Amino acid sequence: MVSISSNNSDVRSKASTSYPKNSIDWLMRLIAFDTVSRHSNLALIKDVQAYCEHLGLTVDLTFNEAKNKANLFVTVPAGKNADIVNGGLVLSGHTDVVPVDGQAWTSEPFTATIRGSRLYGRGSCDMKGFIACALTLLPEAAQLSKSGQLRRPLHLALSFDEEVGCLGAPLILADLKARNITPDYCIVGEPTNMTMVVAHKGIAVYRCRVHGKSAHSSLTPQGVNAISYASRLVGFVDDLAEQLSQRDDNDGLFDVPYSTLSVGTIQGGTATNIVPNLCEFTFDYRNLPHMTQDDILLPIQAKVAELSAQMQTRAPETGIELQQQESVPAMTDDDNAELQHLIAALVEDDKRHKVAYATEGGQFTNAGIPTIICGPGSIEQAHKADEYVELSEIERCDGFLQRLLQSCR
Repeated sequence: MVSISSNNSDVRSKASTSYPKNSIDWLMRLIAFDTVSRHSNLALIKDVQAYCEHLGLTVDLTFNEAKNKANLFVTVPAGKNADIVNGGLVLSGHTDVVPVDGQAWTSEPFTATIRGSRLYGRGSCDMKGFIACALTLLPEAAQLSKSGQLRRPLHLALSFDEEVGCLGAPLILADLKARNITPDYCIVGEPTNMTMVVAHKGIAVYRCRVHGKSAHSSLTPQGVNAISYASRLVGFVDDLAEQLSQRDDNDGLFDVPYSTLSVGTIQGGTATNIVPNLCEFTFDYRNLPHMTQDDILLPIQAKVAELSAQMQTRAPETGIELQQQESVPAMTDDDNAELQHLIAALVEDDKRHKVAYATEGGQFTNAGIPTIICGPGSIEQAHKADEYVELSEIERCDGFLQRLLQSCR
């Protein structure tokens, strides 16, 4: 068993003088940074920044409003000309991880531990494994650039807050647009077992608040039952979900071939003998790339208006409000045929996969950058206790990125 502790001051104190030489060591170092989304990721970002500057590369950071989180973007320029930043390939990964609260880990989640053929730790597959492989590649890429052998730029983009709505990547993309940097392609290294994912669904999350009117339960005509009206709307959402599954334009290449709609949380009421004046529920919509949020939002808004009107005939102050909480665009495969051909050759597998989970890939494609999802590890291990990545997956990713780098020569 091999481990590295998140409390190990060596990880940070040697940032300017000592760096890992391989992807496993890099992954162990990255896991030691507790970058759960509710925390700052600046310690990790500053460590990677120092490493990149040690290699002679120029780093650009973009921050959130509170300045306690940052994205990192760095370019290994083509040839010997440091001004060549357009074109090339982006390797993209998010630095944040999901919480470990309430999970029964058999080892410390922020202490990377090797047991047998697996490396355990929060973020090991989602998605610090890919970042570790990309960082290991940088010295060779920088050397090829200095010797004039790098034909097109190689970029690395590290984001914050992917796990809570893909909040960081839009700042990277806005910064690239402002600096007139236009990459040719992007590879997002989410865990795919090193297979090629060419498209994914989008996500929209909504909160519905039903405002009724309280009354004693023996005098129900004097009240407006928020739970009862919420249940009608929940039933409508369920019926709409069933309609989505029966559409004739669904896509069989997705693991779930239709857009989905599901209620996730609900709460309301204070006591059995009180007509409830408030009920809240949330639902999420995961749309196929060719569909939009309006496909479900417009009928739901119409139902909200209908139910609100019924409520207000009994009490004008009642009604229903609908709020969007998250929105992550789908990733299409419309313009990435050339990239698919390249990646298929590099992973030595031409199978195209489409998935129901969302990534930052949709934001890159919306910015006009053809994108593929391909990275080490299995999505089935993500977000769980004892998250792990197979060591063989890291080795496969190293080989893939080596071949990718050679394609840039």
